[in-house]
Amino acid sequence: MSEAIRAPRGTFDVLPEDAARRDALEGQARRILESAGYRRIETPAFEHTELFARGVGEATDIVQKEMYTFTDAGGRSLTLRPEGTAPVCRAYLEHGMHKLPQPVKLWYLSSFFRAEAPQRGRYRQFWQVGAEAIGSAQPEVDAELIVLLAELLAALGVRATLKISSLGTAETRAEYRDELTGYLRAREDQLSDEVRNRIDLNPMRAFDATDPSTRAVMAAAPKLLDRLSAEDAEHFAEVRGLLERTGIAYEIDPTLVRGLDYYTRTLFEFSSDALGAQSGVGGGGRYDRLMAQLGGPDTPACGWAAGVERMLLAAGERPVTSALVDLYVAVAEDRGVPAAFQLARDARRAGLSAQLELSRRALRRQLAYADRLGARYVAIVGESPEASRLKDMESGEQRELTPGDVIPAILRASRLS
Repeated sequence: MSEAIRAPRGTFDVLPEDAARRDALEGQARRILESAGYRRIETPAFEHTELFARGVGEATDIVQKEMYTFTDAGGRSLTLRPEGTAPVCRAYLEHGMHKLPQPVKLWYLSSFFRAEAPQRGRYRQFWQVGAEAIGSAQPEVDAELIVLLAELLAALGVRATLKISSLGTAETRAEYRDELTGYLRAREDQLSDEVRNRIDLNPMRAFDATDPSTRAVMAAAPKLLDRLSAEDAEHFAEVRGLLERTGIAYEIDPTLVRGLDYYTRTLFEFSSDALGAQSGVGGGGRYDRLMAQLGGPDTPACGWAAGVERMLLAAGERPVTSALVDLYVAVAEDRGVPAAFQLARDARRAGLSAQLELSRRALRRQLAYADRLGARYVAIVGESPEASRLKDMESGEQRELTPGDVIPAILRASRLS
């Protein structure tokens, strides 16, 4: 016998017992985001590679070494989407959403792909919930998005710490980048090889370094938050003020960076101690220059993404309500199969949750299985050509009914209960 095929490393199967928790998460995301006016969008699983090279940034780890890129039969370079913001912005531009009342508020729940080292909470195929508000530069957009993510995490039972910062405008960031590059060059001998090799490419990622010597250097490094223009500082102060009015606690972290180049001004991240080293649950920020980088007009925007698997890990085991089974159709004898099949179909068409016996087990085992499912009623078909036996699983009461009377009896009982 040949060896069984297994799922690729860094991927996972969503088994039925896991799906209920994911469905509950999706339901909470839909409730919270759509009540605030966000509408769902889904983009293709793969895009032109140029979208991410231009949007995410040539210097990022994602573009440099984490994307799944391939050439199709027509010679085009395509990439499995590693993140959701650039595709949503592409869709906004492609479909003329600038003609809609602004901001356009969108949310998604999609799968993404990155070729990185798998570990707890980090996979090569993963799912994210994301929200984007495109078309307004006002600080209340930033604050609302942060509040919505905080509400989602709270609804899921995730205890998380919020860190916020500001990157200022692209011009401020460019001046600071030159200053930081000079600081790092003067201390190259104290930096890790990885940081030293990417000083010119992306010096701000040095703040993410785990090497002790590099971290010591970065502790005294100049901070972008201290270089903000008056206008950027005012925007950041207004965001903080709105958060304080809602009672959301936060920490200002001047070393906060994210692995995407498109961010400007507000930056935020929620982290949970329940996840260990990979503590980030979700985060995002403002990206006012991304639309222009993708070939569109200057369009302010802000958004976030949160990992589905990370949120579920951080939430821990929480009870999920089992799906209701109104009727289990049991088959007492083989001659009852056609009538049972029809009864189950008719029950579902009447709006009931109905399951049909599919293994032709002994009747006592069918009843035990129906009890394990939590079925409210069991219809036993096939004992008699003229009648079915309907059993109330809670009271134990049984009565004989014609096949046509089973569904009305359950519906009447549902209205009375």
